[in-house]
Amino acid sequence: MTAPAASGVGYRRVLLRIGPLRMPVRARSIVVGLAAVAGLCVLGVLALGLGTYPLTPPEVIRALTGGGGAMDRTVVLDWRLPRALAAITVGILLGIAGALFQTVTRNPLASPDVLGLSNGAFTGMLLALVFVSSSGSALIAGSLLGGFVTAALIWLLSARGGMQGFRLIVVGIGVSAMLASLNTWMLLQIELETAMFASAWGTGSLNGVTAGPLLGALLCALPFVVAAIMLVPRLRQLELGDDMAASTGVRPSAIRAASLLIGVVLVAAATTVAGPVAFVALAAPQVARLVARTPHLSLVLSGLFGGVLLLGADLIAQHVLPTALPVGVVTVSVGGAYLVLMIIWEIRRRA
Repeated sequence: MTAPAASGVGYRRVLLRIGPLRMPVRARSIVVGLAAVAGLCVLGVLALGLGTYPLTPPEVIRALTGGGGAMDRTVVLDWRLPRALAAITVGILLGIAGALFQTVTRNPLASPDVLGLSNGAFTGMLLALVFVSSSGSALIAGSLLGGFVTAALIWLLSARGGMQGFRLIVVGIGVSAMLASLNTWMLLQIELETAMFASAWGTGSLNGVTAGPLLGALLCALPFVVAAIMLVPRLRQLELGDDMAASTGVRPSAIRAASLLIGVVLVAAATTVAGPVAFVALAAPQVARLVARTPHLSLVLSGLFGGVLLLGADLIAQHVLPTALPVGVVTVSVGGAYLVLMIIWEIRRRA
């Protein structure tokens, strides 16, 4: 529900009402969000139509609505739809997690993959795969546990003398490197068939995604997505500085801990579906803020742009490159260049 538009300083705002929440939202942010949803729809239709059995957009839409031939419905609904939904879901979860981390650390370079949480979730998944079972519930539990342990380790190592964003990033990069080495060592020790499955999944891949694991991860992450949205007013207060936030009744340490906890769960849920997909959580929040021209990171826009980035990257990995590759290869290639640009920008800003 929205209230009548109110004038701001150089922009129009709309009061968005979601239950007990009252959030002023820029009109430009609403337009950008609708454009991102439209982009997801267009990319989704392309993803469902492209392949060795090509379908036109009208044929895809007819299959989605229950029409068309039996073969068309099988290709669209059973073969391609789970992968497209997985790309959108994982991208949304990573985008929201990245926005949470960058907001609480006040650093655009802070993201779950840079800090090592994706590698930590992958480590937990590997341990569950080797010592427990390959069921979806075991992999989700292992990823969650690995993410929590990694987050606790990074927090303990970086919290001495007060947690700082730069220290958190440096510690996270070190922990990520150690976990990547541990993951490689474990892959060399386990059986060949299991290692091949895990190593392909560990690059960040949507191959073979089915509805079961996707639904399980979504059900696990949905309450935390709602909790993240409920935290938005507190995050806006936190951006004013710890002293100002504390004077308005906010406990900065509690908000940071809750935000990081939610981010860890979202990353772990995304990792169980597609593996440790790199750089989506890093780029999506900043791209959303650049396009919407907002002074802060929007969780909703970050999630939508995360879905657009990952679904677009998967289309490139499947249909543009000469050989079909895991989506993580594309995100690493594009994200690496983005990371270099972000580091250069951050150095110039500090100078």
